[in-house]
Amino acid sequence: MEYVTSPLSTHDIPGSPHSVHILLEGYCRDVGSDRFEADGSVTLVSGPLTVLVDTGGPWSRDIILEALQGHGVTPSDVTHVICTHGHSDHAGNLNLFPKAEILVSYDLWRDGSYVYHNFRGGEPYLLPGGEGLKVVATPGHTGSDITLLVPGTSLGMVAVAGDVFEREGDEDSWRELSENTEVQEKSRRTLLNLADVIVPGHGPPFRVIRAGQDPEPQ
Repeated sequence: MEYVTSPLSTHDIPGSPHSVHILLEGYCRDVGSDRFEADGSVTLVSGPLTVLVDTGGPWSRDIILEALQGHGVTPSDVTHVICTHGHSDHAGNLNLFPKAEILVSYDLWRDGSYVYHNFRGGEPYLLPGGEGLKVVATPGHTGSDITLLVPGTSLGMVAVAGDVFEREGDEDSWRELSENTEVQEKSRRTLLNLADVIVPGHGPPFRVIRAGQDPEPQ
């Protein structure tokens, strides 16, 4: 399927039943001497459930708490925390949300114990009571990346994808950070076919516009 992408000019996508708010836009920047600074995007999904996708690094703890407060949300209000993978810049503040159901890669924790789900077999996980919120396996960057698919926004389907996409136009960089480029390429194609908006791990959100599709106004 042919498509083009374009930057999204907002961090807030309203909708019904779900709205999406990017609390922290992920970044990655070279600081020299073979070092770089990075943090992962942190995204709040509001609706029947209150879902946080990725928690940033521990160095961003106060930024995340302030951003949640700005949306009238306390850590105890968060019903589900989904970490797209286990790297420290995406799962560094899990301890802030002890009351939430927690999903890190393929590990699902609920009510004090781990719950089996067949992510490796390709079985999507529908969040109970989430009115269509669905987690799908999108491996490649690591062996067990996941993506949250959010329907019912004003811009259509939003995929909160972690590092399956580093950023829009990341063809110069994603392969060198991938554990399995062939598998990740397939995951990327899957999301490009499903999503109208992608929230990448280390850059601003972007739209996916397919051939013959008229983009909705932002």
